[in-house]
Amino acid sequence: MTTRTTIAAAAALLLGSALATVPAAVPAAHAAPGPAAQPVHPISPGDPYAACTAGASPNGTVYPGAEVEPWIAADRHRPGRVIAVYQQDRWSDGGAKGLAASYGRDGRHFTKTTLPFSKCAPGGLNYERASDAWVDFGPDGVAYASGLDFDASTPRNGVGAATSYDGGRTWRHTTQLIDDTEPSIIDDKNSVTADPRHPGTAYQVWDRIDQVTTGPGAHYTGPSYIAITRDHGRTWTPAHPFVDTGAVPNSQTIGNVIVADARRDVLYDFFEWQTYSDVNATEPIDLHFAVVASKDQGRTWSKPVTVAPDTAVPEVDPNAPDDPSKALRGGANLISAAADPQTGELYATFEGADPTGSYDQILLVHSTDGGRTWSAPARINQAPNAPAFTPSIAVNTRGTVAITYYDLRYLQPGNTTTLPTAMWYLTFPRGGEGRPSERRISRVFDWLKAPYAGWGHFLGDYESVAAAGRGFQPAVVETNDTGPAVNSTDLFTGIFGTNPASPAPAPAHPAPHVTGARHLNAHRTQH
Repeated sequence: MTTRTTIAAAAALLLGSALATVPAAVPAAHAAPGPAAQPVHPISPGDPYAACTAGASPNGTVYPGAEVEPWIAADRHRPGRVIAVYQQDRWSDGGAKGLAASYGRDGRHFTKTTLPFSKCAPGGLNYERASDAWVDFGPDGVAYASGLDFDASTPRNGVGAATSYDGGRTWRHTTQLIDDTEPSIIDDKNSVTADPRHPGTAYQVWDRIDQVTTGPGAHYTGPSYIAITRDHGRTWTPAHPFVDTGAVPNSQTIGNVIVADARRDVLYDFFEWQTYSDVNATEPIDLHFAVVASKDQGRTWSKPVTVAPDTAVPEVDPNAPDDPSKALRGGANLISAAADPQTGELYATFEGADPTGSYDQILLVHSTDGGRTWSAPARINQAPNAPAFTPSIAVNTRGTVAITYYDLRYLQPGNTTTLPTAMWYLTFPRGGEGRPSERRISRVFDWLKAPYAGWGHFLGDYESVAAAGRGFQPAVVETNDTGPAVNSTDLFTGIFGTNPASPAPAPAHPAPHVTGARHLNAHRTQH
């Protein structure tokens, strides 16, 4: 067993290495790079739902052609076979017309198709909207997809599943895992993980909020739910809770994601635990990331272990923090995790406040003892004075760790017209014992041209990066110059090795202090 002292030393080494690579601040006149070629390419052309009118609502605005919130998976045993899934035609008041997928055989050339989770999709489930797309490959090349489905006109909502035997070209065994019809019940933030050791087995997890705010039966709870297939998605076990939140009043989990350690045959479910001040979920009083483990393929689970506190602050345009028209919506309150396929070492990354509490940075924690103890959070984003958002993590077969994230290092003081944003790709060796390398992999684009969803401009509550053989394949959402009216965002990907170019310049100025509530809104009910 690795002791806390050893883990803390490793964290200090990683943090020191990360800080060592940050160059001095550049002059204030430094501008974002011009429209040079980027190493990722678009994979989401066209709009299969352009003619669909299902899901319209009196107060909702649809963003035609917008693709947001991607998840990407690579077949571990067939190099180049990749599937990316995402929301298609986002609505301002929740979800999208449907979910779509782009699949490829070489990691470079992709074909777009629909996912059967809403009325807009051919053969789709009988729901008006869909959200929260997720996908994963099993060890035999079978792919499993997950989608949140719901109506805009009724309280109906739930989680759907589908299976592909041909790398994402077609989807079969479309199944509704849970179908809730009560206004007090909301399913949210689903994901799917295929078991890397047991072909045909996959796990769907999500949170299920039960909230009655008035009367003698007033209550609030949100346990984690799970459904399991052991026959390639033909059938699934009845959905049931596996992380109970009832013992702590006004609590829920969110962002459940299972990470599998194939070497030890152990599953880890990561999530955020949220406890609120009252039954109306008015103010969060305890926000922390946690993990539970299963050694019997999801049949039983351990008690939660705290991974780290959630210290994230509001995601805003730092030059206009009080302007609601410039509010942002990213990955705060969500955790991304991965396991080293050779050693079983666990890594997790998330947004957390800088030491002054002014803006978010990207933090990393690490465990070498099966999640029983964790290192202290270490900052890994390479421009420490720039707000950074929405990290995602993967570990390849060599033990190299890759993390992608957005940041605002090119935002100049006084610029309240645009919000220059870029995605960065960071890698470091197993255990963090070496200098991390960073590379910009997107254009510098204007985040304020993204769809406005819920309470901010929306690229996705999550993005993703997948281990692809000895390299990695990220999914990147960028805005277009057309603005939000038509085709405001597109999805990009590329194939990357483990030695990116040298780090880019640090931001030209410190990010301004952000005032206001600690959290704009916890990621509860994030259709």
